[in-house]
Amino acid sequence: MKAAIIGIAGTALTGAERALLEAMPPAGVILFARNIENPLQLADLVADLRSCLPSDAVLMIDQEGGRVARLRAPHWTELPAAATLGALFATDPYAARKAARAHGAALGALARGAGFDVVTAPVLDVPVAGADAVIGDRAISTDPIAVGALGADIAWGLLFQGIQPVMKHLPGHGRATIDSHAGLPRISATQFDTDLAPFAANSELPWGMTAHIVYERWDAENPATFSHRVIADVIRGKIGFRGILVSDDLAMGALDGPPEIRATRALAAGCDIALYCPGALDDNRAVLAACPDLDPSQAAKLKARPPS
Repeated sequence: MKAAIIGIAGTALTGAERALLEAMPPAGVILFARNIENPLQLADLVADLRSCLPSDAVLMIDQEGGRVARLRAPHWTELPAAATLGALFATDPYAARKAARAHGAALGALARGAGFDVVTAPVLDVPVAGADAVIGDRAISTDPIAVGALGADIAWGLLFQGIQPVMKHLPGHGRATIDSHAGLPRISATQFDTDLAPFAANSELPWGMTAHIVYERWDAENPATFSHRVIADVIRGKIGFRGILVSDDLAMGALDGPPEIRATRALAAGCDIALYCPGALDDNRAVLAACPDLDPSQAAKLKARPPS
């Protein structure tokens, strides 16, 4: 399997996409709203993907609750944004932690029922005043203690359902004043204790996702996704994360260069998997051709294992 997760174009797998997946199998495929119409269609697509992917490859979905959800009503239950959990924590921490576990379990049940293995949640970013609204109510709270605790509970609920959670966006997106979908944020702050704390509290989680942000204190030239210094010294060092590190979508406007160069830069910096989401066939082919095979030790950890 290639060290990449890619998107596909539509609601059914094309012959050319199938041929590519069989010739250069990726570590997984991520699906978006463009790929999902209703449960029957999705079940057919999932079965088709499973038939041409290696057994260890994953199907991933970006499903947080609130405005970031690909499985939506009327066919699937819609869950509230994570900020509702943080608001409850401020008045009743015990009830909030129960609610966060239920939230994670509900996300996990939705994903598992639809055929997915990996959900890109929880968001562990700690927003600050003046930050861009791209995180907004996707963040659990402005209190890093609440973020760390409730994020762990959301992840527990996902794992309870057999779904791998992906904490994001390492090492913290909460200070960004630009939406990284559109441009490259630069953060000049010198103190990041509150940003790193929720990730450090969840450093044992199986998956994490990088941020496309330049943290000038650590690397004034490269965004975290492309920065060996940030990944080695901060994400693997200060935070202590040892799990599978996947890039955020490499097609985002924060980055430049051809898709295959973006992918190889992310992997060279220390990401384990390059994520490329748009689904364009030629770009997918270029990314997969450029990526090496996924390390077998990492491939063995892609999917959640049933508790013993």
